Amino acid sequence: MFFELIEYLYSIFTPFRVFGYLTFRSAFAALTTLSICFIFGGKIIESLRRLKIGQSIRQDGPATHLLKSGTPTMGGIFIILSVVIAMLFWGNLQNKAIWITLGAFVAFGAIGFIDDFLKVKRHNSEGLPALAKLVLQFTVAITIVLVIYYTGGDETTALYIPFFKDPVFDMGIWWIPFAVLLVVGESNAVNFSDGLDGLLAGLLIVVFITLAILTYISGRFDYSNYLGIPFIPEAAELTVFCLAAAGACVGFLWFNAHPAEVFMGDVGSLSLGGVIAVISLIAKKEILIFVIGGVFVLEIASVIIQVISFKLRKKRVFKMAPLHHHYELMGWSETKTVIRFWILGGLFAIIALSTLKIQ
Repeated sequence: MFFELIEYLYSIFTPFRVFGYLTFRSAFAALTTLSICFIFGGKIIESLRRLKIGQSIRQDGPATHLLKSGTPTMGGIFIILSVVIAMLFWGNLQNKAIWITLGAFVAFGAIGFIDDFLKVKRHNSEGLPALAKLVLQFTVAITIVLVIYYTGGDETTALYIPFFKDPVFDMGIWWIPFAVLLVVGESNAVNFSDGLDGLLAGLLIVVFITLAILTYISGRFDYSNYLGIPFIPEAAELTVFCLAAAGACVGFLWFNAHPAEVFMGDVGSLSLGGVIAVISLIAKKEILIFVIGGVFVLEIASVIIQVISFKLRKKRVFKMAPLHHHYELMGWSETKTVIRFWILGGLFAIIALSTLKIQ
């Protein structure tokens, strides 16, 4: 909304032009979400506690986690609200990529909300049935992917791989199922990574800052041409969204750091995971996102390996899946596990950014 006023403000007072700069709006979007979380986070947590919206802990998890039972959950709600408010204020609402991203963000958040609500209502860790949850995720993913497919440019179905300057090939219609699986897979991978105080929020900060750099570069012809990556004009505006999300995650981490005062819940993890995948599709970073979110890949891979191994061999590969629980049961403290996974996430981000110069 504010973006539309800039031209008028500029005609009155020239220095107001700074409000139109993408970097300025991105920075202030981050400050906006951070401020909203700081100011209203405590009040929201108190409301969740008063409404008895507490986390139910899985009984087969680490014994130390049983003490967390009853901790307010669904904290992802104030991440979503703060980002939406910041985007309505600082984003260019004439950019279709913004609306696609916000749509995916809110839709996946709604699925997570239903899942969390059922857990709270039933006072156990069983929310939506797995099949129902997947059906809803696939429905949202298919809708979003089709919108991108039919409104995108010539680059939409081209598959780019790190270290290669030109697209490997044009996937054509096969890009649709590939993109749908990516969105659903990333959403669940991020969801599986949420299990320790501060773990997911810290990893998401790194991922969104990395995506902010990539969307900014991809949206500028001079930078993208110099680095040999696809020029996607609409992607530039997603820098505002990425930094808004990063700011919201920093604000949430303030309350989610060990010992956590609130948990993100599926409303946060599913929405943030889904939107990461959607941003990678728009910015043509479908393959690179596996590197940027390397920790998420390891987490969901550990779950898949554990399930397959137990079904086929009746043996477990890990002490417990997802992966972060395995290291907890190996004797790592929760804080040590979180910090080491943050470091690993940072290394993956550095590797991803380094590929920009190797084309």
